[in-house]
Amino acid sequence: MNDPAAIRGDLESSYDAIEALCASFGPDDWQAQSLCPDWTVRQVVDHLAQIEAILVGWTPESADATPPFAQAGAFVAETESLGDAAFAAATRAVFDQRREDLVSLTDHELERPSWTPLGPATYGRFLGVRVFDFWVHEHDIATPLARPGDASGPRAERSVDEVAGSLGYIVGKKIGLTDGQSIAFHLHGGVARDLYVEVDGRARRVDHLERPDVELSADSLTFVQLACGRIDPQSAIDAGTISWTGDDELGDRAARNLRFTM
Repeated sequence: MNDPAAIRGDLESSYDAIEALCASFGPDDWQAQSLCPDWTVRQVVDHLAQIEAILVGWTPESADATPPFAQAGAFVAETESLGDAAFAAATRAVFDQRREDLVSLTDHELERPSWTPLGPATYGRFLGVRVFDFWVHEHDIATPLARPGDASGPRAERSVDEVAGSLGYIVGKKIGLTDGQSIAFHLHGGVARDLYVEVDGRARRVDHLERPDVELSADSLTFVQLACGRIDPQSAIDAGTISWTGDDELGDRAARNLRFTM
């Protein structure tokens, strides 16, 4: 999924999705509370646009060189007094500049050493995290406004991958399974996936488990939103978008302790 065409397609789809949501908003929608506790819908869009604005024309020089985050305030200064329609237009203009950047994206560029929020990696990894950030924030505004969001497809798959890559930490440190215990996650909905973790000295992903101690079933969007701390676990349990079989105490603990980031 880290070839130039895939990354380019996922980022362009991310821009398209936010633009489509913005086009559907009325004045009250822009000021509605998002799933991010401190941000309105407009502030979520502002966050996405200002980060993309500083990435226009930027490629990493090394794994130690961060993007020019100090310039993020420029977009805010230029747009904070704009009405909603003009703000949406300014956001589209930034995304169009980023689309132009992506036209020349190559395999070589994707392999360049780069700073990422997860530590030193490659530019391709950095852009993959941007896709994840966009997808989560898309639902931060779509969910409370009851707007349709993209719950399936490559961006959703990539976002589930981001959480799946941290399952060892989640199971070992957050859920707290002990040596000899194991858990299966069965995802359905937009992304169908079976994920298995056992604790043998440490919690680690495995290909399959014959008899896990607990099996958690979750809608894939719910799974990611819980992992990102976006929704209340009790609400998801009550709604039936997450449930479990097997060890009841472990299942309850797992459903309530998936959060590993915000």
